[in-house]
Amino acid sequence: MNWDRVEGNWKQFKGAAREQWGKLTDSDWDQVAGKKDQLIGRIQERYGISRDEANRQADDWARTVQEKHDHEMHSMKK
Repeated sequence: MNWDRVEGNWKQFKGAAREQWGKLTDSDWDQVAGKKDQLIGRIQERYGISRDEANRQADDWARTVQEKHDHEMHSMKK
C-alpha cells in the first residue's frame, strides 16, 4: 500500500472515501487531505471504533481504490 500515492491523487480518491465514510464532515475531509493518520483519527472518532480497526479499514479502502484506479488506467491504454 502506497499512501504517498493516495495523498498525491487525493482529489481523485476523495469521492470514493466520502462514499466509504459518510459520517465524516466537510471539515473532516479538509483536515484529512489524503493523510493516512488524519483519516484514521477521523474514522476512529466518528465511528467509535479502535485505532487498529480504523487503520484496517483505511488500508482495505486504499488497496481497493488503487486497484480500481490501476485497472481503469490499464484499460485506457488498450
